[in-house]
Amino acid sequence: MIDISLIREKPEWVREQIARLGDEKAPIEDILAADARRREIILEVEDLRRRRNESSKQIGGWMGAIKKLENELKLTTTTGQPAGEIESRLNALHQQMDEAKDDTRRLGDRIATLEEELRATEAKIDEKMLWVPNLPHESVPYGPDDSYNIAYQPQGAPLPTFDFEPKAHWDLGPALGIIDFDRGVKLSGSRFYVLRGAGAHLQRAVIQFMLDYHTNNHGYTEIYPPFMVRSAMFVGAGQLPKFVDNIYRDAEEDYMWLGTAEIALTNLHRDEILEESDLPLNYVAYTPCFRREKMSAGRDVRGIKRGHQFDKVEMYKFTTPETSYEHLDLLVKHATDICEALELPYRRIEMVTGDLGFAAAKKFDVEIWAAGCQEWLEVSSASNCEAFQARRANVRYRPADGGRPRHVHTLNASGLALPRVMIAILENNQLADGRIRVPNALRPYMGGKEIIEPID
Repeated sequence: MIDISLIREKPEWVREQIARLGDEKAPIEDILAADARRREIILEVEDLRRRRNESSKQIGGWMGAIKKLENELKLTTTTGQPAGEIESRLNALHQQMDEAKDDTRRLGDRIATLEEELRATEAKIDEKMLWVPNLPHESVPYGPDDSYNIAYQPQGAPLPTFDFEPKAHWDLGPALGIIDFDRGVKLSGSRFYVLRGAGAHLQRAVIQFMLDYHTNNHGYTEIYPPFMVRSAMFVGAGQLPKFVDNIYRDAEEDYMWLGTAEIALTNLHRDEILEESDLPLNYVAYTPCFRREKMSAGRDVRGIKRGHQFDKVEMYKFTTPETSYEHLDLLVKHATDICEALELPYRRIEMVTGDLGFAAAKKFDVEIWAAGCQEWLEVSSASNCEAFQARRANVRYRPADGGRPRHVHTLNASGLALPRVMIAILENNQLADGRIRVPNALRPYMGGKEIIEPID
């Protein structure tokens, strides 16, 4: 989440930034009203506590005076002095003290009522703050939607050319017997498929190759996280409450299936204070990913491009605020390094404000060219979330100069996402007879196989 002091101190600026994002659900007015009430309650409680303390001190003084008069009253029985005046003063003091005690109790009751309202108000603020998106970095170009994103020149391998009409993977895969759409639907319904033989082997090879590349060439530490985590982890990563409808979850336990390894990695150091000398922390993880995709008409519904279950290798970084944008550039490079190694044409996309998403302050996509379906396919989104996730997951670091703990910056990028890598490999490397050439980098992971032949 963003720092509430920004909303408190610069409300108009925050409204402007959210308007640039096109977010119409951020409850800024509710937060401002609740925060103002919170401060009113705190001031009133402080005043009531002061008055209660003064009353308690006054009662203590009266108790001392009453004890002194009671001793004087005892002496009158031995000296024969009249006791009426002392008794009158005692009665007056007792009445004053009883009234003060009643007033102190009323003050205590009022304080208890206000403290309960304060807890409810703070809980309301916390809940409302979860709906406020991250604010865009000043360098993010303005644009109302993804049609304004900036596409850079293609790089990597040249776009493939053929002396025949290239086929899409939804024709290539079944013809080779390596993708079975019918049995996927039989098992699980629409948007599922089965990989067979060399198809399954190829996907496993791509995953293993990417993990090895990131750990050996880029210095990432591999993580194997649980594929189910508690709902609080989704809150920490910025997935809840906004994206609750897209999450698969257990009907009885507080478990939710990862939509991305980012969710688990964000919370790996939840509620911890790291040392600045340990930063950056660079992690890479493979997980299956589960999402309730909202299906659209058109090209997205064909083949294996979009489904409820897919595999992904995810890169993740914890950095200091001063270095996070250098690491964003590194994440993009590390994603494109995979494209280069797999001989895939790629291009970088700079996201405008209207397509940043909920948690990112700045984001780049990496797209690869698929020659059969004739389109650029997104295989990585590299995001700098700055302190947005770290505040939600309470991940901080202790500065080397001994200052107070600060929130880390978190960054993530797919490195890369399947099955779109599979699509491009199949379509870009197809031969005239329908067989598939295996990219050089994957051959050691395919047992030396150079060509994917049809399954008998």
